[in-house]
Amino acid sequence: MKQQGFVEEADSVCDMHFSGLYFQPRIMGPLVIVAIFLQSPVFFFVLSAMLWWNVAFPKWNPFEMFYNRVIAAPRGKPLLAPSPAPRAFAQGMAAAFMLLAGAALLAGWILAAWILEAFLVVAFAVLLFGKFCLGAYVYHLLRGEIAFANSTLPWARPRT
Repeated sequence: MKQQGFVEEADSVCDMHFSGLYFQPRIMGPLVIVAIFLQSPVFFFVLSAMLWWNVAFPKWNPFEMFYNRVIAAPRGKPLLAPSPAPRAFAQGMAAAFMLLAGAALLAGWILAAWILEAFLVVAFAVLLFGKFCLGAYVYHLLRGEIAFANSTLPWARPRT
């Protein structure tokens, strides 16, 4: 949670919030797999545009709006707030990779497209299965917060 720019919360609230934050990647991840399977530049461009929208207009993120209205509010779960900078940066990074993959496919640069698609698969896999956001990690590295960024690595031991 802290890696993506959210404040520390009690475990019970954190678990519900964490689950809500995974709503968008649980939808986007399979859609990326579909785009890869179809090798469709248009599909990659649409996915990229969706994420760029979320970065440009975080208050109107359709995934978070849907989650808040349809899932969180009726069940009394915490509502998702607009994405903090590390999470927005991660979405922008994914959007850029999708845009580049679509452009590579359009240009006929199949090897470049495969490499970009592989990065997307790895990034979504470590996020969904390893609870590690590569984009947020890069954000913290670029800001010079190297010790903090490295403390969020899945194999990093908690400091006691």
